[in-house]
Amino acid sequence: MKNSALSLLILVVIALGGCKNVATINESEAGDVITTYLKGNPEYKTDRFHFGEMKFNSKKEMVELEKYRALANEGYISMDLVEGKKKFLSSDSSYTYTIKLTDKSSDLVLKQGNDNATVKVVDYILSSEKPVNFSRVNDNNAKVTVTLKKENTVFAPFQKNSSNNSDFITKTYRLKLDKEEGWKVKN
Repeated sequence: MKNSALSLLILVVIALGGCKNVATINESEAGDVITTYLKGNPEYKTDRFHFGEMKFNSKKEMVELEKYRALANEGYISMDLVEGKKKFLSSDSSYTYTIKLTDKSSDLVLKQGNDNATVKVVDYILSSEKPVNFSRVNDNNAKVTVTLKKENTVFAPFQKNSSNNSDFITKTYRLKLDKEEGWKVKN
């Protein structure tokens, strides 16, 4: 009788010791959950990019033309000169180009219209230098604040509001414990 009670007690201790407590989470695990979430739901900033038949006249538009030429040199757009007028003894010239997006730009184009597209201008990725700020709300919920590092895309020069106040953003995510899948970002 004592042997069966002792063996039952040992079996219970082994069973309880073998079960992993899924409700525990630390900063490293919270960072892994956020990294997994960001792979499926990336953070980014978008803006409009204009293409089609475009005319460049003034000095300000010539600066814009140089941005387009840089994209064409990298293979993200194609530019065909339709008309070019060099004004005699003048610094002002007039150029008309047909600008098209190439296959290489398809990863950065989110939505496309007839003469403009919504493109990614900045990608935000989880910073490895900054720690994850983690606070446990209760047994099933946690709040995680992370630093996301800014990475400009090739379309970054076309941002309308390109205020470059910082190279990162901080973002807070709420984590919820799912009994079957573990910790997940709550939308």
